[in-house]
Amino acid sequence: MLEIRNLHARIVDDGTEIIRGLSLTVKAGEVAAIMGPNGSGKSTLSYILAGREDYEVTEGDILYNGQSILEMDPAERATSGIFLAFQYPMEIPGVATMEFLKVAMNEQRKARGEEPLKIPEFLKRVKEAAASLSMDMAMLKRPLNVGFSGGEKKRAEILQMKLLEPKLCVLDETDSGLDIDALKIVSDGVNALRAPDRAFLVITHYQRLLEHIVPDSVHVLYRGQVIKSGDKSLALDLEANGYAGVIGEAA
Repeated sequence: MLEIRNLHARIVDDGTEIIRGLSLTVKAGEVAAIMGPNGSGKSTLSYILAGREDYEVTEGDILYNGQSILEMDPAERATSGIFLAFQYPMEIPGVATMEFLKVAMNEQRKARGEEPLKIPEFLKRVKEAAASLSMDMAMLKRPLNVGFSGGEKKRAEILQMKLLEPKLCVLDETDSGLDIDALKIVSDGVNALRAPDRAFLVITHYQRLLEHIVPDSVHVLYRGQVIKSGDKSLALDLEANGYAGVIGEAA
């Protein structure tokens, strides 16, 4: 589903290269975890996949379902089924959460050639998704993410993912700032979406998230490259021994 080939990318403003020859394949139905120390390029990779304009791809390619996405803008990537859950979701005053959800869902449906949702069906879907994440519907009457706690913002991101039903879900340190209860709720929401035709790229520093969202593969990112890959036992090894040994092997 996702194939990254020898990707090189830099920050547009100052030309600093962050991604340096990264190659990675994630199959449909797979949950792939990306781990690595701070500054290794994990969040940058998520932004590049989503099409953020702050970064420029200078070499290589990104294929999604066999098609290059490098010339696609963020909206095109989103309607094609790519979803990014942010580490730090932004507050957007003046944008009603429910209106945002309705527009986003109907844009996805339009891209698939489907009719827009009528209000009763839209409300039914939102209420069901919110209940599964223990979210109070009163939260969704606020402007998008405004006044939400860190945990509430993360639940709102997973709510969007459940409603939009993307095919490639990129989670950028979704566990950041979550207490144990919120972590379990968010993880349960992710696990409920696991399917043979959907892939996940889960970016995290810690094994604790991967105790709840068990990955099929684990990849260590360092200085913009994948330096080691393995199964879920690799995450346990990193938790016990840190990154020094893996980095030393790659040196």
